[in-house]
Order: sequence, then C-alpha cells, then structure tokens
Amino acid sequence: VLFLDELPEFKKNALEALRQPLEDGTITITRSLVTASFPAKFMLVAAMNPCPCGYFGDRVHTCRCSPQQIRQYQSKISGPLLDRIDLHIEVPSVKYRALSGKELGESSATIRDRVNKARDLQKKRFGHKGILCNAQMTEKQIRNFCPISEESHKLIEMAIEKLGLSARAVNRILKLSRTIADLENKENIEPAHVAEAIQYRSLDRSLI
Repeated sequence: VLFLDELPEFKKNALEALRQPLEDGTITITRSLVTASFPAKFMLVAAMNPCPCGYFGDRVHTCRCSPQQIRQYQSKISGPLLDRIDLHIEVPSVKYRALSGKELGESSATIRDRVNKARDLQKKRFGHKGILCNAQMTEKQIRNFCPISEESHKLIEMAIEKLGLSARAVNRILKLSRTIADLENKENIEPAHVAEAIQYRSLDRSLI
C-alpha cells in the first residue's frame, strides 16, 4: 500500500510517474542506453483537501480561497492520473456528538468476512486466466465478465455526458460495479451497482 497525504503538494512529475505502475503494475527505468522494467503492483491510497485552506464546501467554516485558487489547486491532479484511481470519496467533517455516540456500524470482522468471500468468488471466476481479482481484468475480460443491462448502459452514457468520462474511467466503473455485485453475492451487475460505482467518480466533475 502506498499512502500519499496532501496529494496536490507532491511534485507534478512525481505524480505523473505513478500512471504507468497504476495501469500496468510495472515501472520502466531508462539510464543511458539501458532500459529495465520492474514489477510495481501496489494499492494507492491518497488524501487531499478540496482547496488550499481546506474549507471549500464545508458547512461550518467559510472558505478563504478564490475560485481561481481552488481550480488551480485541484488541477494539480491530472485527468489521466484521476482516471487510474478507482474510488474518489468525499469525507465530510464529523461532529463530536456523532463521534461520541453509541451507534456503531459494521465491525471490521464482518467487513473482512464479506471481502474475503468476494475475493474467493473472483478467484473461482477467473480460474486459470492469470488474474486473481476484478481490478486486474483486461478490456476483453471486462466485456466477458461485466455484462450490463440497457438501463445500466443509459446510466453510464449519462455519466459520460455529464462528467466527461474517458474510456479508461468507464472501464474502472465496470470493474467496480462487478466488485460491488460480488460484495452483495449477486451473479449479475444491476443498475444500482453501476449507479454506486459512478458516484465514486466525484473528482471527475468540476467542483467549481
């Protein structure tokens, strides 16, 4: 796992260097006349503020940034890099009452069990195809293992028009839809799964 905090603060060339290993699971280095490729499969987890001051969109605090500053800050993460990040999740601030309350969500053990069952399902699905999970599917495998209904196609078409999604982002949506269905132990990808996967592309849309 590679965790990058304050993602836009990293140098542009360092961020763009992540594109190849995120796509292929390899990294290629050229020195003088020698080129070598190395395995580089990893899970990228990154965090960032919505703007330089951190309060854009906050319901309590007032953002001190100008629209230009916000756009400039968010544009530090390029479209091609965002395409390669499967999940974009907004995490709002939490009030103390919610933190100190007695209401509990699912336990880690329950979630782990559901994830392990989904992983086992994927291993059986792909058999001897050289991959272990949905994230590793090729474009051809996506067509074979991620069939969707006409209603789901319309949802993706609407998302493409509204968010300007690339073909790569659409493939990520399909793979994620397959995973959401697996977590629910559903054989078929349903429109609700596709709609949920589309919701996780929040950074593809212009926030200002």
